[in-house]
Amino acid sequence: MAKKTARKSKSAKTKTSSKQLIRKDMTIEEVVNLHPETVMVMMKNGLHCVGCHVAAWETIEQGAMAHGISNSKIDKMIEEMNKAAIKRR
Repeated sequence: MAKKTARKSKSAKTKTSSKQLIRKDMTIEEVVNLHPETVMVMMKNGLHCVGCHVAAWETIEQGAMAHGISNSKIDKMIEEMNKAAIKRR
């Protein structure tokens, strides 16, 4: 009998960790559609773009930077958004 060897697919290696569902390179609209529980986190942190027409193609990082939100605050907001999304699962 021939032995079957287990092979890891490339997709298994590149999948986003379940602890980070949301990344700052995702569009605002994508995040709102996938994780509506994050809207309040964005609003609380000064990212009021959730209903804007630009949200369809603007990333979280781009929107936050356009509103003067610092990189460190963006990272903290992403952490908080991920916690809210994971909590909902």
